[in-house]
Amino acid sequence: MIGTAEGIANSEVVEDAGETRTMGAYQRSLLDPGTFSITWELVPGRGAFERSQEAVLVAAAEAAGRGLVHALSITDNPGGTPALSAEMVGAEIVRLGIEPLVHFTCKDKNRSELESLLYGMERAGIRNLLTMSGDYPRSGYGGAPKPVFDLDPVHLLGLIREMNQGRQADAPKGAARLKPTHFFAGAVVSPFKQLEAEQMGQYFKLKKKLEAGAGFIVSQLGYDARKLHELIHVMKLFGYGHIPVVGNIYLLSPGPAKLMNRNGLPGCAVTDRLLAEVLRESASPDNGRAKRLERAAKQYALLKGMGYAGVHISGAAMSHGELEEVVGRGNELARNWTELVREFDYPQENGWYFFERDASTGLNGSAPVARDGHPRAGLGYALFRAFHHTMFEKEGILFGPMRAVAKAVDGSRLEAPYTKCEQIIKGITNSCMHCGDCAILDLAYLCPQSQCPKNQRNGPCGGSSDGFCEKFPGERECLYVRAYHRLKSHVEEQSLGEGVTPPVNHELYQSSSWLNFYLGRDHSAERLAIEQVERKSRKKQKH
Repeated sequence: MIGTAEGIANSEVVEDAGETRTMGAYQRSLLDPGTFSITWELVPGRGAFERSQEAVLVAAAEAAGRGLVHALSITDNPGGTPALSAEMVGAEIVRLGIEPLVHFTCKDKNRSELESLLYGMERAGIRNLLTMSGDYPRSGYGGAPKPVFDLDPVHLLGLIREMNQGRQADAPKGAARLKPTHFFAGAVVSPFKQLEAEQMGQYFKLKKKLEAGAGFIVSQLGYDARKLHELIHVMKLFGYGHIPVVGNIYLLSPGPAKLMNRNGLPGCAVTDRLLAEVLRESASPDNGRAKRLERAAKQYALLKGMGYAGVHISGAAMSHGELEEVVGRGNELARNWTELVREFDYPQENGWYFFERDASTGLNGSAPVARDGHPRAGLGYALFRAFHHTMFEKEGILFGPMRAVAKAVDGSRLEAPYTKCEQIIKGITNSCMHCGDCAILDLAYLCPQSQCPKNQRNGPCGGSSDGFCEKFPGERECLYVRAYHRLKSHVEEQSLGEGVTPPVNHELYQSSSWLNFYLGRDHSAERLAIEQVERKSRKKQKH
């Protein structure tokens, strides 16, 4: 098998819950309490044999020879711009004798393509995956491309876990169990959100990712020590303190700092004050290089002292020599890491924190802040709740009659006008996309297919800023911010972190979601214990 022998050669066989499996070098580095794991991010760039791709492979070969780095992190079309695929670069890096950490995103691939690529990476000996939604696609041949977002990271982690266990797959001669794969899959979270609704959405989705099997968590980039500390506390509060957390470090130069400050690299948090400092530093004879390296080293020390399992280091045109400087200096500073807390005091304006501040350390105490404000959700949401209780809850007065009507209409000549009537009503109230597998019951009566550009069904992506959508900054509020406010008005916001909403079943596309609901055919059937009614064959129309 292509590449597999080489990948397995660097692995360690371990026993896990009675099962024998292999553990790669990167996984061992994160799970070993005596090792502080280091990943170095490389950006392949656009093209196949351009200077960018050659530089990546030269850097990878150097990292393999030096032995400082436990894995090389390979980006997947950052900023939504096409680049050499992370999977292909990862396969080349495996042959150099060092493990890649492939960024595996959902933005450009449907569920079949994701599964196919996973099979390919298994054969190539690639085991480390960082699952993400991905930046919204922005450029391509002939104009902006159509985004996919068929699965979200929670779904993708579920698929990977199932494949690691030996996926039960349909075959022409009946079901067959496939051989288990060997992936070590992680996920991303941002603790650097300004609003309570925005931040809690991140943490609720984090909980779902952990429940779906995330083996490690990587923090988004930010420079607020209290927020970095907050994430470690949240992991423990959720009962996942044993899962390794990796901190993000970037050599912050003026260009990237400006881009991050305006959310041009979605999710990265650089405040106005930090940007001003970086610009001031760049006026020095070395263009701020010494300050950049020192800041990165101090952040390394801070993360190590707080209890992070490792760091993810990157920077535009960063050399291996600069990486060595950051790590060496960071290890020196780590002994007195608490003295560095005040140097990473870059709070967002009116920013919200999950825990009360500990005045003695400048970090967080153990007590969560009171989340007792209850925003008004508006008349529309109140009407939706009343309508839902009457028609879409099994104890509702109209549930039985509506189910009887659905049985009568299903497969008859009335099905087409019934469906059209539903589409008109839901088009007005929810901008319905007619997917046939409605999720508004899971999301405070808001539609993730029509009102979220990334179609996220289990929580927000990491790209929002100041409560606004990554795709429509300053124009459209993030769908999950709206849902949080609606639910919190009835003290139900915790529901955003409970249960997984499955991906859309596209077999139901353009069919009646009401029929599918009442007849037990959509994703709500199992959760609500709605008995499934076998579909009737359509009666022929007379012309």
